[in-house]
Amino acid sequence: MQIPQEIIRQKRDGAVLSDHDIEAFVEGITQDRVCDAQIAALTMAICLQGLNAQEQAALTRAMTHSGDVIDWQQQDLDGPVVDKHSTGGVGDKVSLMLAPIVAACGAYVPMISGRGLGHTGGTLDKLDSIPGYNSTPDLASFQQITKAVGCSIIGQTTSLAPADKRIYAVRDISGTVESIPLITASILSKKLAAGLDRLVMDVKFGNGAFMAQQSQASELAANIIRVAAAAGMPTSALVTDMNQVLGQTVGHTLEIRECIDFLTGQQQDPRLLECTLSLAAEMLRLGDLAKDTEDGLRQARQALNSGAAAECFQRMVSAHGGPNDFVENPQAHQIAAPVQRPVFPRQAGVISAMSVRDIGNLVLSIGGGRVSVEQEIDHRVGLSQAQNIGQTVGPDQPIAIIHAATDDAADQAAQRLLDLVEIAPVDSELANATEAHSIVAEVQHASL
Repeated sequence: MQIPQEIIRQKRDGAVLSDHDIEAFVEGITQDRVCDAQIAALTMAICLQGLNAQEQAALTRAMTHSGDVIDWQQQDLDGPVVDKHSTGGVGDKVSLMLAPIVAACGAYVPMISGRGLGHTGGTLDKLDSIPGYNSTPDLASFQQITKAVGCSIIGQTTSLAPADKRIYAVRDISGTVESIPLITASILSKKLAAGLDRLVMDVKFGNGAFMAQQSQASELAANIIRVAAAAGMPTSALVTDMNQVLGQTVGHTLEIRECIDFLTGQQQDPRLLECTLSLAAEMLRLGDLAKDTEDGLRQARQALNSGAAAECFQRMVSAHGGPNDFVENPQAHQIAAPVQRPVFPRQAGVISAMSVRDIGNLVLSIGGGRVSVEQEIDHRVGLSQAQNIGQTVGPDQPIAIIHAATDDAADQAAQRLLDLVEIAPVDSELANATEAHSIVAEVQHASL
């Protein structure tokens, strides 16, 4: 076997890595023979030089088999095992509503989620804001909860794709998040290790996504579908817009609260609703629980509107050790930030654009994310009542409300937010050009 630095050098210089070298490097990660600096060096080399189809397949396979692979056939389930994965965005809390909606329709959703990556918040970090929620149960408990409830959302345990867990953490702080081969291998290794029958991707594009252009997102979607098909897991992809915050909150506790309001029907942001239901419909269609997209949409709406999805979410929280009355009374269990400050625009008008990535970084800077692997997250901080493109703001309507730990942090965040949101006069051409459009730009179906 070549030593790690030789494998790094080869990829740095543009060589094609053999299956053996890729497998050896991944095994070295799993067995702690490869250090974080070497992982960072290879991921940077891959980010710059890329991986061909064979290298991607080898990396995905090696990461999948770096730990246990779940076999759901032993559970005697009466429905398909399906999941969804998002490439990440600002305010993207879709998984938390989607899993119980689809589970309420008869599917089983064993969702292995990640923590925040770069400027985006992680589903796992949001769940960690729920007191008592155990996001790292053993595999037997994970399977038991999935079978009993219909869905279970956990983080990567030490036994599921452990190599990806280390690589993922290093990518977050080393500027190697955007690489299509690394994104593909990371996503699929976790999903293949989870033993899925089907997968639906939410691949985002825009200034708040890792892929700025729709063409880039389409390329990533096609790449994931291709590699997944080669691994025997039919996968579809929705390409969705991330040029504005998704929903009305950013920050872990705040996003959990928005999820509760969404599931209970108290408040449902239109773009968040469209994204969630569209993904649910595709999961049901791909899992053969719906005859077509329209039937999937009908079933998903019924599960949401009937309260079945909210009940399923509560059962999942309780099964993981969270409060038994969390959906009914979330404010009794989550701590609010001590400073809450509305941010009013410098002039009244209509929001015409926003720098979504920088808004994500703003929340990170006040404690809502990590700038190092060891950093603790302040789950309380973030934005609520965030207005979106096309909405009017002024003296009586703030752009958003800042939730911060201190007055100084709130003041600095408020000034930064004003610079990140563009306001057009109500009667201007820019304001008139902000009419709503579908969040789903493209659908790529699985090759069955």
